[in-house]
Amino acid sequence: MPDKRARPPRRKRTARRKRSRGSAYCVYVVELDAGAMPARWRGTRVAGCVYVGQTVKTPEERFAQHMRGGRLANTKVYRYGKRLRPDLYAAWNPFESRREAEAAEEALAMELEKRGYVVFWG
Repeated sequence: MPDKRARPPRRKRTARRKRSRGSAYCVYVVELDAGAMPARWRGTRVAGCVYVGQTVKTPEERFAQHMRGGRLANTKVYRYGKRLRPDLYAAWNPFESRREAEAAEEALAMELEKRGYVVFWG
């Protein structure tokens, strides 16, 4: 005879994005319009204004996501994003873990600041 005891309700499974085995994290750089530059930097000689990020998507997919706007978009990129700058980030990729990519994101941002860019990141 089956047991008639009450069972706790089953937890609803939430959709989780699984990382495919071959996927890797990467850093990317977006060139921003001069309007994104803080007032104190305007009129000074800088190499440019950029945003540095990291993602498990391709840089092109992530840039498109920023440009669509919404919850997952960075406001600076949404408002002032011009184009990706693979010449500034291609040599840095790929990374095996998010932790490595986040560390590289910070290191790349610091490197670009040393080279004269106004950098937003994070």
